[in-house]
Amino acid sequence: MAKYREQHRRAEEAHRRFEQRIEESCRRTGHGRPVTRREFLGRGLIAGTSTVLLPSVGMLVNQAHAACEIGEAVAGGPYGAGKIPFLAIDQGGGANIAGSNIMVGGAGGQTDFLPDDAYETLGLPAAISPSTVGVNTDFGLAMHPNSALLRGMLDKTTAATRANVNGTVIPARSENDTGNNPHNPMYGIARAGANGEFVVSTGTRNSESGGRSRAPEYMISAELGPTRVSNRNEAIGLSGGEADGFPSGSVATATQILAQLKLGAINEAEATEELIQCGYDKSVATFNSPILPSDLDPEADADLLSIFPNGEISNNGDFRKAAATMKVVVNGFGGVGTMEYGGRDYHQDPRPETDGKDFRVGQVIGASLEYARLKNQPLMLYVFSDGAVVADRNNPEDDGNGTTKFRWRSDNSQRASSAIFVYSPNNAAADIMRNGAASQQLGAFKADGTIDTNSSPYANSVVSLAEVVVLNYLALHGEAGAFGAALGTPALGANPGVEHIAFNQII
Repeated sequence: MAKYREQHRRAEEAHRRFEQRIEESCRRTGHGRPVTRREFLGRGLIAGTSTVLLPSVGMLVNQAHAACEIGEAVAGGPYGAGKIPFLAIDQGGGANIAGSNIMVGGAGGQTDFLPDDAYETLGLPAAISPSTVGVNTDFGLAMHPNSALLRGMLDKTTAATRANVNGTVIPARSENDTGNNPHNPMYGIARAGANGEFVVSTGTRNSESGGRSRAPEYMISAELGPTRVSNRNEAIGLSGGEADGFPSGSVATATQILAQLKLGAINEAEATEELIQCGYDKSVATFNSPILPSDLDPEADADLLSIFPNGEISNNGDFRKAAATMKVVVNGFGGVGTMEYGGRDYHQDPRPETDGKDFRVGQVIGASLEYARLKNQPLMLYVFSDGAVVADRNNPEDDGNGTTKFRWRSDNSQRASSAIFVYSPNNAAADIMRNGAASQQLGAFKADGTIDTNSSPYANSVVSLAEVVVLNYLALHGEAGAFGAALGTPALGANPGVEHIAFNQII
């Protein structure tokens, strides 16, 4: 019993420290005592994972038992904060997005086509200029019909998914091939309310943003920082479980103990002893939902296995981290997820190689959209890269798919763009956009194939670019008016005009 008395003493001490932190938070913020797990997490009073120090052992069983009753009421979800899941794809090195993949045009929008020689700098010979071959709108947003990104997206989606997708392209420059661009809006999205059952945010890289590019400095808040999720073990680990067997301190064990208590198979004293014995004075999970480690396993998800067949999750690193991130975020276990894909420093690499990388990212985009449909969840997906590239018009070559394009010559930040794709279970593609095709491009390119940096306040400001993504995330919820409150003093101002909003409310 000496061991249990010591565990009891540690739990009491943990409870005392926890209460002190709550009192300090109330004084600092001016808010009342937090009640829900989400309020505790939002104040930074519990970790951005499933780990939390519970109250003293004398209170443990009653609290856990009551929470178990709540958990039964919400079994199977919905989890998270009730916000749209958000995924970011961070392409490190300066990938091409504009022209060869997603169409960009002048002040009139995507189909206000530039001169042919401007598109040549974006990798497209005159023979496949959009004025000659047109555009593809299978995903609402106009894309080049020979785009490798488009081929990848088509490869992983069904017509049913594509019918409910639309998006916008944002011409905006950023510094070439550096992680110093404050590109990633993940903290701003979290400030806008995105949250998850276990974590606020995830990333596939151990960095402050979860990817390569930084986040705007003023948005960063420690309690919103990402937890690394790049494979099934890390996804499962959010619940305190292990991939190939659940230890005694896992959610599974505690759930079994509480079930025995409820059925009368053991009494409260026995349940208390068992919970202490399996480490619940330092709990590896909370009980506001009965989530087992297997519920976070991407390789146990039939929908993911249908999207990534034939062992693609286990055998392909790009798909492995995508599937783990999608599993956690789309299902509401996390609110925001960043997937990093490096090696996108394209200049002088053969076009089949660079288009192959675009194809793979396109597959990840498509898979994310398809998974959202299968789970009946909306999704906002943001694609960006640090800088961009310009083509060598004297070096045409086959792209590896039977089309002649120009090889990429060198880094060029003046030809960069980012893009947002939105899937809505309840809205057809046309209904997603606030102002039809006019909303599918925020900003403009000039006739020489470079960004018109006067076309928008974010065309020459990466911080403002991240902000406009947050603004559009809020707009999808009908909450654009909360932009200033969410970000404090954004560079775009507290109330940006509707011309910066591409999307209608979808939830």
